[in-house]
Amino acid sequence: MADVQRTPRELLEARGELADDIVAVLIEGAIVDLHTPVAEGAAFEPLRASDPRALSVIRHSAAHVMADAVQRLFPGTQVTIGPSVDSGFYYDFDRPDGPFTDKDLERIEKEMRKIISGKRPFTREEMTHEQVRALFDGMGEKYKCEIIDSIAARGERISVYRHGSPGRKEGTWLDVCAGPHVPHAGHLGAVKLTTVAGAYWRGDERNPMLQRIYGTAFPSQAELDAHLKQLEEAKARDHRKLGKELELTMFHEYAPAMPFFLPRGASVYHRLIQYVRELYVDYGYDEVITPQVFDKKLFETSGHWENYQDNMFLSVTRDAYQDIVAGNPEALAAMQAKGQKEWFESWVESSIRTGLKPMNCPSHCLIFGQRRRSYRELPWRVADFGRLHRYERGGVVHGLARVRTFCQDDAHIFCTPEQMVAEISAFNRLLFEVYNAFAFDKVAIKLALRPEKRVGTDEMWDRAEAALEQVLLEARLPFEKLEGEGAFYGPKLEFHVTDAIGRSWQLGTIQVDYALPERFGLEYIGSDGAAHRPVMLHRAILGSLERFYGVYLEHCAGKFPVWLAPEQVILLTVSERQADYAASVAAELRARGLRVLVDAGADKLGAKIRNARMMRHPYMVVLGDDEAAAHTVAPRSRDAGELGSMSVGEFAERVLGEASPPRLQKAHAAAPREQGPNIST
Repeated sequence: MADVQRTPRELLEARGELADDIVAVLIEGAIVDLHTPVAEGAAFEPLRASDPRALSVIRHSAAHVMADAVQRLFPGTQVTIGPSVDSGFYYDFDRPDGPFTDKDLERIEKEMRKIISGKRPFTREEMTHEQVRALFDGMGEKYKCEIIDSIAARGERISVYRHGSPGRKEGTWLDVCAGPHVPHAGHLGAVKLTTVAGAYWRGDERNPMLQRIYGTAFPSQAELDAHLKQLEEAKARDHRKLGKELELTMFHEYAPAMPFFLPRGASVYHRLIQYVRELYVDYGYDEVITPQVFDKKLFETSGHWENYQDNMFLSVTRDAYQDIVAGNPEALAAMQAKGQKEWFESWVESSIRTGLKPMNCPSHCLIFGQRRRSYRELPWRVADFGRLHRYERGGVVHGLARVRTFCQDDAHIFCTPEQMVAEISAFNRLLFEVYNAFAFDKVAIKLALRPEKRVGTDEMWDRAEAALEQVLLEARLPFEKLEGEGAFYGPKLEFHVTDAIGRSWQLGTIQVDYALPERFGLEYIGSDGAAHRPVMLHRAILGSLERFYGVYLEHCAGKFPVWLAPEQVILLTVSERQADYAASVAAELRARGLRVLVDAGADKLGAKIRNARMMRHPYMVVLGDDEAAAHTVAPRSRDAGELGSMSVGEFAERVLGEASPPRLQKAHAAAPREQGPNIST
């Protein structure tokens, strides 16, 4: 007999456990709403509105309410997609009358509050493809029709969620949606619309530009107020704003989504790399340099050509293009006559043989496989600071957070299965040393386990998952398991840091990979004289240097520590009389290896001080006649205030004490490669 399907609402009601603040339930790690049928006897955990896990349900429902309000206020506006995100929710709209204004957002927000106060229920209904297609086609919702067709093409079930609002019949407003949603609009608590931005349909800049309205929702006004305060702080710390103010970075339309690092910004960038390089020496990594352009055979072997081609920059020389055209004149003429330009471009694209590398791992596999290797050489840790290129769609690029050319601090470890625990443990120590240097003192760890579709045997997955978990347990590091969230080629650890204003960012990762060694036929000769397949560990600490740069710039609010700052000291003259003394102090400090800037210009001292403070230099020294006569300085620390009078040598020693990145251990002696680095936490 088939299982009887009942909703969580019905089951809770039957048990006498239904409460008004229950907004969803948790079943086997998945959140579902009270409308979704479940098997009789299914175990589930009720989620109340105050539960942080329910926040995504509240925000998803708020997105629907916002779309309802938009279409009530602005007839003719079409809806597209409206998901919840980490910070709130958004919906993309096609509005024929042009962009939404701040005044429009105020009107929409007011209308949302009316809908919320009505506490109209959300209801779920399953429909056939034909039924829901006809429904939205009749409403003139062309984007929804396209979404419906794509769902049907994947063979997935289609569900519709409805809710009502003042002036509408119950359940009139609806959208194609998989859910989950709250039982009624009253559960949305406090809402706020934050910004409006442009976004291309499906993230493709060849498609129409839509209007994306962002908002957020919380169960209570107090929680919303705290969040809005965080947003104000985030706005003040925005890396794009600080990058311009501090003369660190810039962007230009001639290089879309590709950052320029100005002299001050490049100074910080190079020191980030230098810092990681020095750690690599201590932790036993070899650095390599690999080409930027590869024949597509490399990416066909790795599997990236099939699965990642849309995000790759393909390259073709003029000669190659002309050869393609010259070899098919009749076809070209026919296509041009018929206006089949798009087809022709696709045809040319399929003939392209090379592409810019979007990641380092395939080329590192080539290096490993270039000669016969012994188990005695393992583990082999290989790092690469070469440029990478990925074609990110116009709708997702964002400052330094999502760019099209970047550098990663990713590296790869080729090891035996028996070495995995030691290597993962060594990586964790390295990772926490780095995060300590940047004052990221709150790190959440997530263990992503095997997905349904995967490569390798269960035995291999058992060993890999056990190795990752063992390292965490032995180090007494708390972690969260993510069932089914591993990559198809292996499980992984994710490291999420919390910044100075409470936001979470995923930076580091270490992933076990069985697929690439198999695809590239990588082998080593074991102690038994037989050939064995190595395990490949993909690992990153900072991730993309560009993204990390942006995250850290906001974390420290532009106040770089002394060791990382573009200039460690700025000297300000009271008048032109101190110019010579300023030059001699600068020379003495530079001779000690310090980075010094001198402002001996004609501006008044007050203006010089204001500019120095705006640039957030760690140390500022005002040089007047008294200092010049006594050959002293009276520095002011950005973080500690006035330091009093001292000799130039004493000041130099103070700054030098902060001029190196903090280390958990001064001397790291790399252990034999068979055992991994011997580094204490």
